[in-house]
Amino acid sequence: MFSKDANIDWYRTPIDRDDLTLLMQRSDLRGWLQTLPHLGAWFISGWLAYLAFDALGTDNWMWLLPLLILALFVHGTIGPFLGLVAIHELQHRTVFKTRVLNEIFEVLYAFLSWSDFIWYKYSHPLHHKATCHHAYDGEVYLPQKFNFSRWRVWLALLAWNPLTTLALIVKWWRVANGHVDGAWNQYVLPSDNTRLRLRYKRWARTLLLGHGLLACCFIVSGHWFLMVIFTIGTQYCAWLGFLCGLPQHYGMQPNSPDFRYNTRTFTCAWLPAFLYWNMQYHVEHHMYPAVPFFNLPKLREKLAHDLPPAPHGLRATWKEMIEIKRRLAADKGYQFIPVVPDKQ
Repeated sequence: MFSKDANIDWYRTPIDRDDLTLLMQRSDLRGWLQTLPHLGAWFISGWLAYLAFDALGTDNWMWLLPLLILALFVHGTIGPFLGLVAIHELQHRTVFKTRVLNEIFEVLYAFLSWSDFIWYKYSHPLHHKATCHHAYDGEVYLPQKFNFSRWRVWLALLAWNPLTTLALIVKWWRVANGHVDGAWNQYVLPSDNTRLRLRYKRWARTLLLGHGLLACCFIVSGHWFLMVIFTIGTQYCAWLGFLCGLPQHYGMQPNSPDFRYNTRTFTCAWLPAFLYWNMQYHVEHHMYPAVPFFNLPKLREKLAHDLPPAPHGLRATWKEMIEIKRRLAADKGYQFIPVVPDKQ
């Protein structure tokens, strides 16, 4: 069971009030410059994949099939970032200055990605309030685990695991029929909140009916391949989303009142940063969640003197994580302790 009395005295690196006020400014322009290319990249890659599939024939398959696979790989790589990554920022209401734009794109992204945005809306504030504290945070429970030795993991990361899609459909079918599974889900969506449960049920039915009708239209019109592009277009080639997402808290310390110990920041090239909405600056985001994603690099500059060094690039980040995994396998009592300036 989870407790409701979280009252954690968080440490936050001090920052000048005027600097923070400036960094917290929202911008409709910056919101459009993120969402339109973000969605556009997914739709364009899907369109290119469809064109390649439509033109595929016995006389050109040797060169067109690789292009089709490449387009699908790019499309699938972008897809996972349309889920809770984008929805996360939109729910913080920091993407657009105009609040309704955040709400519109939140639902749009959620529909495209089959995302559980209603649950997340109630779960994520609790995660911020009590990050990685076992008694209060069921969204991220440490220690986390990963295992690259299973073939199904590689299938999901580099191609498509149909069992993942099936599990998603079954989950939403159960929600549509009034079932909420899991202790944390039941905690954030309590059964006595009938209005919230009804809204949750209606969202499940919207997803199933909406995607079902679209899939039928694709099939009846003779364009069944659009199901690969649109219906399951966020459910394959999850490798980059996985590589960016797991470092947030992996190997860090639970039940700490200091984000520098339970959260990880890394830096990376512009493309993964763009797809990931700058959430690689995760310590900074937890310290000051009202700062929009586009200002997190500037916030990092203001706080860097008091933060652990950030590994640069996914290779260096995962090297650190794999070393933590290796040491934990050898010593169950091992704890990774980041190098924090005032603790040296």
